[in-house]
Amino acid sequence: MSAPAHVDAPPAVITTTTTHGAAQRKVDPSYYWMIVPVLVLFAVFSTVPALIGGFYSFTNYAGYGDWNMVGLRNFQNIFTDPEILASYGFTFFFAIAATLAVNVVALLLALGLNAKIKWKTGIRGVFFIPMVLSGLIIAYVFNFLFSSTLPAVAETLGITPLATSILANEEWAWAAIVFVTVWQAAPGATIIYLAGLQSISTDVFEAAALDGAGPWRQVRSISLPLIVGYVLINIILGFKGYLGTYEVIVALTGGGPGTATQSVAMRIFSGFAGGDYSYQMANAVVFFIITLIISLLQLQILRRREVTL
Repeated sequence: MSAPAHVDAPPAVITTTTTHGAAQRKVDPSYYWMIVPVLVLFAVFSTVPALIGGFYSFTNYAGYGDWNMVGLRNFQNIFTDPEILASYGFTFFFAIAATLAVNVVALLLALGLNAKIKWKTGIRGVFFIPMVLSGLIIAYVFNFLFSSTLPAVAETLGITPLATSILANEEWAWAAIVFVTVWQAAPGATIIYLAGLQSISTDVFEAAALDGAGPWRQVRSISLPLIVGYVLINIILGFKGYLGTYEVIVALTGGGPGTATQSVAMRIFSGFAGGDYSYQMANAVVFFIITLIISLLQLQILRRREVTL
């Protein structure tokens, strides 16, 4: 019995030869039916609103009614507004703290899960459960734990500093936000680190062990140098994502106590509903430019390290 014939999928680009011998490339029309709708939807729901918002940032539009052009006045006021400057300070502080904490925890988890341990597959599944849960749901659950359960347990054990909700403490509310962020984001970073660790040949570790290198020396001299590209990817993706953090802070503290944990994204969205549309659109434009500059610098670092996302 002969094997069934193999049928190749139609190529995206078909090359034909003209009468003059020149190659002519034709694109399968079906690909346009897939690409064009996506581009149209992206333009309608992303590009066009962004351009309209950028235009209104030069006006005094409140989100309703008439408006007039005010030039750069909104942008000038941003750099002298203490609340907006405080939101930028908190956002960058949170992004740096969360990036460091997530990557340290994820790297330790990856090293442990990559080791020769029993029930390794099952343990990995347990650690990756937070990835399938909504960040908003996770934050509301931890809000209850920080506000009710933890203070009650601390009071029973006589731990006075934790007898009140940490979310109501201006100095330490950020720590609760970072903790929840780590709990949710560490599994994703762990997957990337595991991919890097598993790409290293076991022969390298066996040779190092024969030379007398212990586990810690193998991690420091072999594992970390060989997965530095994965470390950069996690840091860059994490930092850029944490700059726009919103739902976790909304569910945990709502930006409080006061405005102690208000991020730039929260500040922008609050202005949209408070008749401060044009002013916060100017804030969004400034934040976009800052994020764009950071992204370009990060891409430059990746290119120098010859790392691809």
